[in-house]
Amino acid sequence: MSAAAVERPHGDRPLIAEANRLMDRNPGYRVEIIGGLILVSPPPDVPHARALTKLMRPFIAAGIDGDETEVLQGIGLWLPSGTEDYAIPDLAIVDTDIEEHYVENNCYEPAPFRLVLEVTSSNWKADLQTKVTAYANAKVPVYVVVDRKHQRLHVLTDPGANEYGAHQVYAPGQSVALPDSIGAKVTLDVAEILRAGQPKGD
Repeated sequence: MSAAAVERPHGDRPLIAEANRLMDRNPGYRVEIIGGLILVSPPPDVPHARALTKLMRPFIAAGIDGDETEVLQGIGLWLPSGTEDYAIPDLAIVDTDIEEHYVENNCYEPAPFRLVLEVTSSNWKADLQTKVTAYANAKVPVYVVVDRKHQRLHVLTDPGANEYGAHQVYAPGQSVALPDSIGAKVTLDVAEILRAGQPKGD
């Protein structure tokens, strides 16, 4: 997620040091470094959190949160795009040996990540542009975006250089069958997820 960007010179670990200072000064904010830029997002609102809870249920019901894979929120993914780059996806499906892939700064190598998912906020452009490139270059097999602004759900697969080879967009009324590579057969109800992500009364 991103709401502001700050560019800093490289040295030992100046970007990470600055990112950590920003987190200390702004509790609850999410701070990431993508392409040498520090991206800062305010805490998620209730509908954002509600959409994540709604999303976790079909994964857990399918048995993904078990012996081979886990469903986790807010864990750091170390990116190959820069010496200090990392992202913190809203939700991830990872292999259970993820802790063996620790890099630094509470971040892990891309290898155990089977799926990453973002629920958009005011920073929807970053989720639909900046992070597409970042996750594709990290070779994350599946990237899902719950686009609350445009009321769509995006599923990107087949990662390559700077982009995904396949990008499917789904509207309310449709169902999404996610790739079996995530560890089980999971189908998402687009309308249900988007409805959960909207403020009550909208």
